[in-house]
Amino acid sequence: MKNKVDLDKLVSILERAKTETPPFFKKLRLIGLVAVTIGTSIMMAPIAVPVAITTIAGYVLLGGTVLTAVSQVTINEE
Repeated sequence: MKNKVDLDKLVSILERAKTETPPFFKKLRLIGLVAVTIGTSIMMAPIAVPVAITTIAGYVLLGGTVLTAVSQVTINEE
């Protein structure tokens, strides 16, 4: 029985990801993608970067990832 509930939740999330995203959340998703790009660029820089900047880049990367994921599954309830 528990597997059916888990499967229903997964199907619900997949359906939400496929539906149209509201304009405000499209903008937030774009901001999240830019944050992910900046964080990844700093983390993967071929030069020596101070630890504080690397730590901040990690937080920017995490925040951008979460913002993008949440914005993608937001739908209108109309």
